[in-house]
Amino acid sequence: MRMEAVIMNFNIYLDDETGQQLNEVAKKVGESRNALVRQAVSEWLKRRGKPQWPAELLAFKGMADMPLFEADRDRLKPPAADPLA
Repeated sequence: MRMEAVIMNFNIYLDDETGQQLNEVAKKVGESRNALVRQAVSEWLKRRGKPQWPAELLAFKGMADMPLFEADRDRLKPPAADPLA
């Protein structure tokens, strides 16, 4: 089964300064303006589509002198009633 790419065409409107910057970068890197806009939108969607934790937080291994977060879970009382029931 072969999947065909769906191509969507639409117009965007840029202020003069942004349009000029886009023209200059496109010429400098040898790409079309459309290619640069596609790349920028794709990268933005990848970042915004899936929220990501900052690298510093992902690298955090805890603090040696602190108990684990789950250590006292068994001491918690169960909820009196289900608030969503």
